[in-house]
Amino acid sequence: MMPAPYPRPDPRPAAIDFPADLPAVDPARHVLIAGPTASGKSALALAIARAQGGVVVNADALQVWSCWRVLTARPSPRDEAAAPHVLYGHVDPGHGYSVGDWLAEVAALMATGQRLIIAGGTGLYLSSLTRGLAVIPPVPAAIRARADAWLAAGGLPGMVRALDERTRAGIDLRNPARVQRAWEVLEATGRGLADWQADTPAPLMDAKAATRLVLNTDRDALAARIARRFDAMLAEGALDEVAAMLPRWQPAAQWTRAIGAAELAAHLRGELTLAEARELAVIATRQYAKSQRIWFRNRMRDWDQLAVDVG
Repeated sequence: MMPAPYPRPDPRPAAIDFPADLPAVDPARHVLIAGPTASGKSALALAIARAQGGVVVNADALQVWSCWRVLTARPSPRDEAAAPHVLYGHVDPGHGYSVGDWLAEVAALMATGQRLIIAGGTGLYLSSLTRGLAVIPPVPAAIRARADAWLAAGGLPGMVRALDERTRAGIDLRNPARVQRAWEVLEATGRGLADWQADTPAPLMDAKAATRLVLNTDRDALAARIARRFDAMLAEGALDEVAAMLPRWQPAAQWTRAIGAAELAAHLRGELTLAEARELAVIATRQYAKSQRIWFRNRMRDWDQLAVDVG
């Protein structure tokens, strides 16, 4: 029997009002929109697409998975009907997906001559698009399996220590996916990830070819919006999405890293109350937003900064 719906769902957060001094958006150029989760990136992308034309392109590593629509706040069917949307929910959980895969798909879109409005919170996607991505040999499946097992056994600190000094100094050591990727590259090639990245080729998209926006929000207002949005997700069926994936659950798989998925899965297994799962998921989302803000502040200083009110 499915558990009862979350008993106190808040209404969906109100629409975000974008400032009147929005930087001029040239309809002849691509648009890149970055920002922390729940800051209104998708809404702004849709508004620009409807006003000027263009294809809205996903740049969120969690929104590519076909199993998560509600839980990752993918654009609604109504939004997708209002303007073309691509690279949302197009990857089955049985497959892997990397920044290289995403860049290849964006390159194919650029080759069509369409105007792209690329929106998302995965900084690595957007930085790789505009700064280039190192061409690194594929990691053998056996090494990836070892890394998955090590990480699942609580080996993150040891994996961090195993990295070369240059790579260790340049990545987010609290992000297990980033650490695992760096360790796999070092193990597979004998060369640190930072050394590979130093040989980065020219970027796929020249910075001058796009309007680049970073959405900035008040921290406390965003935290409150994150909580309201997660309540809305629960009311709209996020728990059902997770329940449907429990038979396929693999803790180390990419698709299970959707924020809130592990917490809701723990509730469905009887390990947490729904209120506890909800609180942990909201905390994790706030921490993710903090990491995003740090990335954008460090890597996107030359982008146009746009203050938005999410209250």
